[in-house]
Amino acid sequence: MDAEQQYHTVLAIAGFDGSGGAGIPADIKTISALGCYATSVLTALPVQNTLGVQALHAIPPEVVVKQLDALLTDIPPQAIKMGMVHTKAIVSALTKRLEAHTKVSLVLDPVMVSSSGHQLMEKSAIQAMITKLFPLTHILTPNLDEASLLAKMPIKTIDDMLQAGQKIKDLGCQSVLLKGGHLKGNTLTTIYFASDGQQHTYSFPKIETPNAHGTGCTLSSAIAAYLARGENELSAITKAQHYVYQALLQGKDVAIGKGKGPLNHFFDPEKTIKRKAESGKQGN
Repeated sequence: MDAEQQYHTVLAIAGFDGSGGAGIPADIKTISALGCYATSVLTALPVQNTLGVQALHAIPPEVVVKQLDALLTDIPPQAIKMGMVHTKAIVSALTKRLEAHTKVSLVLDPVMVSSSGHQLMEKSAIQAMITKLFPLTHILTPNLDEASLLAKMPIKTIDDMLQAGQKIKDLGCQSVLLKGGHLKGNTLTTIYFASDGQQHTYSFPKIETPNAHGTGCTLSSAIAAYLARGENELSAITKAQHYVYQALLQGKDVAIGKGKGPLNHFFDPEKTIKRKAESGKQGN
């Protein structure tokens, strides 16, 4: 082993998806496809396939924390992606650990409801996430359903997105990438509310495909991967969206399962990138 080299490491904290389209499997695929090394902490075990979530089994908070401690003391990440944290106890437990790692970029995908309509987050956990995790979050990536809950308003237009995004940012996170995929029309619009107060709007032609399962997981993981590689937030968000668009495009006609299929995460995978080892850190 060459002790002078390490990998760009991204830690994914999320639930599982046995069908491989979302959650930890999608995170690992994305991070790996973008040339980084993926580690993971499991927060929940949904029973699901491409047709939807059939049941949800909790992972005890103390087990979640033990997983996190084991990784943080051995393989320190350059960025963290967090997805499903469905109970107040898990939110509180994770917060206590992550408060000591605020210099590591945290991308939070506030997974609340599955695409099949299954409730994935306790109501008490939502408020705990806002008060405890939002202050630690560098980039929050809600979709319109999640944004409506957080901003306490319906979102049906671009103007609604602009208003809701600012409301959410005022809840305490540093920046917000509001995804507009659920708006009607032929164009997909996302708006980035940056930490410096600027707004950046992105527009892509909508891709007609049933294979969009795990899009949010993939986007947040891609952002974290680019941050781990040293990109600034605006560049990471821009590159991550182009990656997701191509993953959708390249997988749009492939049949996987009987329901909503996954993206093509490995349409153009990069080799794992090596970087110069940090002084005094041989663990990773």
